[in-house]
Amino acid sequence: MTGNVIENVALDHVAHAVPRWQDVWTRYAVDLGAVWSSGGPGPGFAPGQLRFADGARIEVLMPYDPDINDFLQRFLVANGPGPHHLTFKVPNLSDAIDRARAAGFEPIGIDRRDPEWMEAFLHPKAATGVVVQMAEAPNAWTSPPPADFPNERRQRQDGSGPVPAASLRSVVHAVADLDQGAALFVGLLGADIADEGLRPDHRWMELDWGGPLALRLVCPTRSDSHAPLRRWLGDRTGRVHHVEFAVDEAESVPGTVPGDLATIGLDLDASSGPIWVIEPEANAGLRLVLVAN
Repeated sequence: MTGNVIENVALDHVAHAVPRWQDVWTRYAVDLGAVWSSGGPGPGFAPGQLRFADGARIEVLMPYDPDINDFLQRFLVANGPGPHHLTFKVPNLSDAIDRARAAGFEPIGIDRRDPEWMEAFLHPKAATGVVVQMAEAPNAWTSPPPADFPNERRQRQDGSGPVPAASLRSVVHAVADLDQGAALFVGLLGADIADEGLRPDHRWMELDWGGPLALRLVCPTRSDSHAPLRRWLGDRTGRVHHVEFAVDEAESVPGTVPGDLATIGLDLDASSGPIWVIEPEANAGLRLVLVAN
């Protein structure tokens, strides 16, 4: 790759901000089979990373000692719980910052104090409506789960045992301008375009960084304000629409409803089978779409 593209980037995880970790532990651990990967208290927040069957992770963020740093508390007050950021691992943070600036993106919140985790952010106003975190972390971090992390798992409907853990396949990110989204995620962050196409209500682009977690950009094609995706996006430059899981016996996950344009607001391709949806109000502000494993 040439120009301002950052090489050897990995989409590491998607972050979900909640008032308390426990608000979504049943959903992610019991219903979908996630295991604890790492986490603990930090300055103003506590991250808890949960790993699914394919190795992809969701980071659950809750406030911790907001008197030290109240950024997450302020986010929750302003927006309520829901998707917070996308984290991309980069091999060299200083190089990534230089390339971002050369491409017209000004990183903020640059922090190089800890050599085990150096980071910078792109503000959602510059990053199609989502916080983008670039992080240099030479070593993987693991930690034991909290004492109250659930061990029980959703059981098969025939009573034969636990349902296998789900796979977290992709983050679906709605953008007002697909070219601007591609400029960030392909032109700067180095994604490969795995596939792209046109549906009745949106254009889409599937982006891949070689790991288990993909990013799908979706852009409304209908200009009328009554089109569900256009209406949902409003005047924003972008919003995380949902995360997609491959799940066994999806219909037995508590809180699911059959998925269609009316419930999702997005014309998804259901050719591979039924789609089930857990709406944001049933999952602390983050919509889940479940497809057959």
